[in-house]
Amino acid sequence: MPEEGTFEVLHELVAPAKRNLSKETWDYLMGGAETETTQERNRVALDSLAFRPRVLRNVEMVDTSGELLGHKLRLPVVLAPIGSLQDIVQGGGEAPTRAAHRFGAIHMLSSVCAPGLEAVAACNDHPKIFQLYVRGDEAWVDSHIESAIANRYMAVCFTVDLDHYGRRERDLAKRYKTTSRQTQPADYHQARFCWADMARLRRKYDLPFILKGISTAEDAHIALDHGIEAVYVSNHGGRQLDHGKGSIAALPEIVDAVGGRAQIIVDGGFMRGTDIVKAMALGADAVGLGRLQGLALAAGGEAGVVRMLELLQDEVSRCLGLLGVTSYAELDRSFLEPAVPLGRSWLDSAFPLLKEGY
Repeated sequence: MPEEGTFEVLHELVAPAKRNLSKETWDYLMGGAETETTQERNRVALDSLAFRPRVLRNVEMVDTSGELLGHKLRLPVVLAPIGSLQDIVQGGGEAPTRAAHRFGAIHMLSSVCAPGLEAVAACNDHPKIFQLYVRGDEAWVDSHIESAIANRYMAVCFTVDLDHYGRRERDLAKRYKTTSRQTQPADYHQARFCWADMARLRRKYDLPFILKGISTAEDAHIALDHGIEAVYVSNHGGRQLDHGKGSIAALPEIVDAVGGRAQIIVDGGFMRGTDIVKAMALGADAVGLGRLQGLALAAGGEAGVVRMLELLQDEVSRCLGLLGVTSYAELDRSFLEPAVPLGRSWLDSAFPLLKEGY
């Protein structure tokens, strides 16, 4: 079994991650809501896109870098917010923040992740984003935004698809609660949070806002009307509304609705470099990594995340070159066409060698 930081292929993260986590925490990380249909559709939607490569082009030098909200990234990747990271890796949110600094990515810290925004900010001066679940009144929200500003977070992200906590049956069947939900989470504040609140916050604060959980062109238009700097296309990894659409299937209509007036992040089932390239070809500016990040943290901590990002960069670089381009700017939708997915389950879709015992 590979030692920490020595992984050569991404699927090698899975076995040590599963070994290092309890059954309860593994299911929390890898499970979805109810029938897990939305989770499965995230991968099916990615597998339903095939590449149309071009040849005989000079692709000796390939640039895999990206940019988000004015910050240059070695790879257009956001380490997506994961609640209760302290249940997955020692140090909780500190490990991905340090990994993002070492590699040159962005970490988005969940507000329900220990040790909290101040301690994570103290890890380094690398740009980072604070994600907020609304668990209090206006004064509570304002205090968290002001704390994020004081601790030099580059943006605040509001997750807007958690008005009611999804029925995650793997957890319910075991009567399992993460450490962040063992106390009263005051979910009713999130259920009350609405566009009027966003308008108030936009008037009051001058820093980039991101809305995570946008799935339709209609809501993307409203976000633009409220001066949102980045639209985050997400279905919460299939952990909220069941029988939803795969995130990358929702991406094109949102890209068209935004029309370049805001940046676009997308997550949902992204596990490989080819997945990232597909999103960029459809018009995304960055891709969020949730479960893959969690696997890397569980398998190898900070070093595991750095190695995961290195492997992704290698996959992205090869994919771009084999498509006949040297940067994302040369990509467009003509490099993709519909395809019939192979019918694998979502984890086997990303890592088919797992079934062969590698």
